[in-house]
Order: sequence, then C-alpha cells, then structure tokens
Amino acid sequence: MNFLMALIINGPIKSFCYRRLQYLSNKFQMHVLLNEMKELAAQKKVPHRDFYNIRKVDTHIHASSCMNQKHLLRFIKRAMKKHLDEIVHVEKGKEQTLKEVFETMNLTAYDLSVDTLDVHADRNTFHRFDKFNAKYNPIGESILREIFIKTDNRVSGKYFAHIIKEVMADLEESKYQNAELRLSIYGRSRDEWDKLARWAVSHRVHSNNVRWLVQVPRLFDIYRTKKQLANFQEMLENIFLPLYEATIHPAQHPELHLFLEHVDGFDSVDDESKPEHHIFNLDSPLPGNWVEEDNPPYSYYLYYMYANMTVLNHLRRKRGFHTFVLRPHCGEAGPIHHLVSGFMVSENISHGLLLRKVSGEGVPGGSGGVVGPPSRCCAPQAPVLQYLYYLAQIGIAMSPLSNNSLFLSYHRNPLPEYLSRGLMVSLSTDDPLQFHFTKEPLMEEYSIATQVWKLSSCDMCELARNSVLMSGFSHKVRPAPSFP
Repeated sequence: MNFLMALIINGPIKSFCYRRLQYLSNKFQMHVLLNEMKELAAQKKVPHRDFYNIRKVDTHIHASSCMNQKHLLRFIKRAMKKHLDEIVHVEKGKEQTLKEVFETMNLTAYDLSVDTLDVHADRNTFHRFDKFNAKYNPIGESILREIFIKTDNRVSGKYFAHIIKEVMADLEESKYQNAELRLSIYGRSRDEWDKLARWAVSHRVHSNNVRWLVQVPRLFDIYRTKKQLANFQEMLENIFLPLYEATIHPAQHPELHLFLEHVDGFDSVDDESKPEHHIFNLDSPLPGNWVEEDNPPYSYYLYYMYANMTVLNHLRRKRGFHTFVLRPHCGEAGPIHHLVSGFMVSENISHGLLLRKVSGEGVPGGSGGVVGPPSRCCAPQAPVLQYLYYLAQIGIAMSPLSNNSLFLSYHRNPLPEYLSRGLMVSLSTDDPLQFHFTKEPLMEEYSIATQVWKLSSCDMCELARNSVLMSGFSHKVRPAPSFP
C-alpha cells in the first residue's frame, strides 16, 4: 500500500497516466465518428436481440430497499387488511399486534400514502448520510422497518420474505433482468449466519434471476460502545467462524450450506465520509488488541475481511465448493486511500466517484479548459488510480441516481467518461425504495442515463454486458470476457 501511495503522487507517472487517459478518450471519440453508423447497422442485423432482451444485472442493490415506494405502500396496506391480529412486535415485554402498532401511530390503511411513508430521498439528504439512513424507516418509525424489512423479528422475517419474492417475480416476468441483492451480517453474535440462512431456506427466497451478496456494516465503534463486543477479533470471528464450520461440516449446518451456494461474495458498507482517527500501518494493533471505542479505518476493515476470505476460499476450493469475492462500497466519498485499498483486494467496487478527479481543476484540457489551482480533494492522485483501474479491469458498479441525491449531481457524474476510456463500468440502482419510481428501477436507471448522456444503443448494450461480466452469475449466463 505504501508503494502504491508513493506511485500515485509521482509526477512523471501522473503525467503519463493523464496523457494515456486523454488518448483513450480521444480514441473512442474517433471510433464513434468513424463507425457509429456501422455499429448501428450491425446491431439491426442481429436476429431477436435488442436492448430489452439482452441480459442485464443490477450489480449493486440492497435487499432492504429493493422494492419501490409504491410497492412497499401496497404491501403494508395489504398486511394491515389481512393480518391485523397477528402478533408482530414485543414492546417492553408486551406483545403487540399489527393493529395495535398502527393504533399507537394513529394511522389506518386509508391514511397511508407515499408521502406518509416518507422513504424517498430528497434535497435534504444531499451530503447528509444520517438523514438518508433515516429514510429506511417507513413513516419515520424504526418499528415498521423492523416488522417489514428485517429478516430477524417477531414474525421471523415473513413480511420481508414475501415482498422480496414479489420483487423476484417481477424480475422473472421481465425475464432478462437480474439482481444481486445485499443482505446484512453485523458480526454482533455467532448465530447471525444460521438465522439468516434459516430465513432464506424456510421462506424459499430463491430465484434464478437473483444472487446474494452479504454486506458487513463498519459499525464496530457502536457495538463496542454498547459493550456488545470486547474487541475487533470477536467481530471477525462472529462473521467468519460459522462459514468455516459450514464448509468443514456442511451436514451440521444444512441450511447455511445451502444458502452459501447462492452467495457470491461480501460487501463492506457505511458512510465513507466519516472522519478516520487512525491510519492502518505496521503499528496498528491486531484485531484482538483493538479494544478502544474508535472505529478501525476503512483499510483495516478491508484487509482483515480479505485475509479471512482468502483462507476460507482455499478451504472451500479444496472441499469442492464455490468461493467468494470482495465487492465493497469504495470511492463514493472519503480519502484517496479507500480506492487504493479497493484496488488491492477487490474484485469489483461500488460507486468509484473519486476516480473522476483526472481532468478537473488545474489540468490543461480539463472541464471548461480552465487552468487554475489543483482541487483540494484528490485530483493529483486520481489519474494514476483511474489508469490502474482501467488496466486491471476492476468492475465499478455506478448508481448515478443515488449519487445525485447523496454526493454528486447527475450532470457531473463521471460514468460516460469512464465508459469512453474503457473502464469496466455498469449501471445499478443502489436503493430503488429511495431513488426510483417505476416497477422496473434498473430500466429507469438505463433510461435516464441514455437521455441525459445521449448514449447509443451500443453504449447501453456494453453497459449491460459489463454488468453480466461483473456479476456472480454462472458462466452459462455470462459471455466470454474480452479486453476493450
């Protein structure tokens, strides 16, 4: 990591990578000028296939917000009519039915509306990750989040399973749309994996159009403050030991073994813009000695997840089981070393916005052609990193509508620039509950991108192809990879 950090601030290397990226952009523009009509004619000659019936994968979507707001509203209303007397919650030792829960909020099914739910991101969530997280709570009530979009609750995640199965049915109906849904493992206790697997198997939450990723929120500081964990090692053991046990003795963990057959890999999630009080280096304490209440830095989380996954993958490969990959949220905000860490250990990353600082302020030929002082963010380092991500073809799952509400306005999003330079980018939805309006959020994402950036049908098909290559779906679905 020290070598890479030195490399990305080396002057001659920055100049070389900047010029190479400019060359790639200009080469693509030349290709478009010469061959755009030929490509269009070639596409028209392909029988049966068009943009609507080629496979595309939503490579970054969270299960707890995979439905749109109208879908969630209808589901809650239906539950209020059919299951009013079902016990769904325990408050201070007292059991509550669904009817009693809504009576405490002075609400009826008739009163509910999309505006009442208040789950959609708006202008107030821009650069306010705390307000965005609150949008996961329907009507601003965490109790409704627990009842309807959690796997471990009083009704054993029944409602959440039903709504996900409805989303799966929509994907199957559209036939060519696929998704990789993220479910959470927090690392607070050893039985989380068995509970999650029991939920998935007992409710038969399965579809040929869906694969799973497991996201691990970087919340050790909160668990440590609440005395739920003694040290970081305990969190790692809670996350990985059950997987070793299920790999060595699958017969003792049949549900977990079955569930893992449909899991592609791991994600690391949280607000990257949080200040980090430590730097990961040789003097950093080992996980067993990390007992303070400060959160470990981003690179610390990624390294120990990667190290444990590597050993686990060797074991699973010897046992004849499929292996996992690391696909974290990376480069949405925060310092440059997040992208360095992601480059070293990740198969794909989600967002990657900070790689865009390549032709901005202070660089001749940058946006607007203005030459001025360099940006205080990470502009000096980004040309090298962006070129490294291009050379390694590390997948970048981008979500422009999500970024538009949280970190970067749509017209400044670097996706078309990345695509023209040959980086492995795909379009994804992130959180349809917060950002999308239609029944097909992935098509909504493609539609808006095509209109705003004037993408050709060939561009759209390339994004769709990249999404399949980046995904964990079987090789029967995926085409053979090729270098751009």
